[in-house]
Amino acid sequence: MECVFGLVGNGFAVIAADTSAVNSILVHKSNEDKVMILDSHKLMGASGEAGDRVQFTEYIQKNVSLYQFRNGIPLTTSAAANFTRGELATALRKNPYSVNVLLAGYDAETGPSLYFIDYIATLHKVDKAAFGYGSYFSLAMMDRHYHSNMSLNEAIKLVDECIAEIRSRLVVAPPNFVIKIVDKDGAREYAWRQSIKDKPTALPSADPITASA
Repeated sequence: MECVFGLVGNGFAVIAADTSAVNSILVHKSNEDKVMILDSHKLMGASGEAGDRVQFTEYIQKNVSLYQFRNGIPLTTSAAANFTRGELATALRKNPYSVNVLLAGYDAETGPSLYFIDYIATLHKVDKAAFGYGSYFSLAMMDRHYHSNMSLNEAIKLVDECIAEIRSRLVVAPPNFVIKIVDKDGAREYAWRQSIKDKPTALPSADPITASA
């Protein structure tokens, strides 16, 4: 029941994602960060099989860093999106990744942008987008309330409304979400929306025989 959604506002882009790590009917953790900071001004939110999602997003992050290291300048958001799309397309007929991506960034020349990239290497530049079961509700909310000149406060309010709708309408709704933004000041975490917290792992008690020895 994953959900990743994002939108572009006036001078910024926002990506929000659920933080549940699940397998079949089991929830392993509720604080999995699915929105990766690619570089100083880019975010990548991903959904899909856990192994593919982690491996692919880390692969893209390292290659974006490698390009900047070799050339002395960062990739633009458009270039990073096209590189991501190319890697998905190359893998499609060999060993495809089961991962869908929202890539947001900010460029000094063009401002904020958001790219929709799915597992079959479809690429679109969009103003708003979503993946996962929660997309049915988040897209409906954004279709009704989104406008292109949204302020940050308006965008966060809309994100919160999307989260509330997902929690109330989805049969098995993820309880926690992470929200990250990117603007002229860089990519950063904005907030977490948590309704439950993972319990801290208890340390095993010392064996009294071993301890005395």
